[in-house]
Amino acid sequence: MPIKPLFSHGSLPGYRLFFCMLLASALMFVDQRFTRMEDVRAQMTMLVAPIQWVVSVPSDLLNWGALALSDQQALVDENRRLREQILTLSHRGQRLANLTAENAELRELLKAAQRRDIPYITAELLSLDNDPFSHQMVVDRGHRNGAYVGQPVIDAFGLVGQVTSVSAYSSRVLLLADASHALPVQVNRNGLRFIVQGAGRYGSVNVLHVPDTADIREGDLLTTSGLAGRFPPGHPVARVTNVYHDPGQPFAQVTAEPSAQLQRSRHFLLLFPPPREEVEDTIWGEDMDISPAALHAAQRVGLQQIDVPQDTAREVP
Repeated sequence: MPIKPLFSHGSLPGYRLFFCMLLASALMFVDQRFTRMEDVRAQMTMLVAPIQWVVSVPSDLLNWGALALSDQQALVDENRRLREQILTLSHRGQRLANLTAENAELRELLKAAQRRDIPYITAELLSLDNDPFSHQMVVDRGHRNGAYVGQPVIDAFGLVGQVTSVSAYSSRVLLLADASHALPVQVNRNGLRFIVQGAGRYGSVNVLHVPDTADIREGDLLTTSGLAGRFPPGHPVARVTNVYHDPGQPFAQVTAEPSAQLQRSRHFLLLFPPPREEVEDTIWGEDMDISPAALHAAQRVGLQQIDVPQDTAREVP
């Protein structure tokens, strides 16, 4: 008997491919030209969220199994390292408390505004974008937890990126290494201000428009300057790894390595920086609870900051 072919041949598959290409082109055009697709994407993300949680279950079970089967000596060594780290951080915390009190006294003498701690919520990694030309991730916090578009995201080592889209239970974060991400920074050593842009690689970012005579060196720490009003000042961004002076060129080529562990971190903080001239100091209490007024003002400012023309929608201030 003749063998029945597994895949049918004929004109029908060609029409299906043409229809899928036409539908994909139409969706990309609508997504580029109209803002209503943001709501559609948010609703679709709500449907995909359970699948993302299910996909993350095997890795969680693997981590739990590795911890359960760990050798006792390995646990003892890890416990010792953690105790040493706690002791070191405790010593730094004591020095920090002294410096904080001294800084508050100096600000009081200068009649300067007091700096307050920034409220935050914790988030955990759900998935990473598989596209090699896009560096994004999805975390398990959405607008039900207070997340908003433009919200800064950090890990234990430095700035990670910012939230670009929010659904009810999850948020998509544009990483610092993405080529479409840029932000203002300053050299921690001397206060020089520049722009850092992602290079499309996890381990490198570019420092743009650095004059050939600028005082920037290998090893300099770049921190957020706070000039754009989106990222609070003082958070580590990257450390300069190479400064190349091309003879005859007005600008030097400067590259840096991100401080955050973009490929390793699984736990993050979503910050709630107080908006400029939008929230009074009395809204932020001493217990640093996120009051509804402060949260709504921060979300309102974030929405205003992303209300830009379509041709510049992906540019970051």
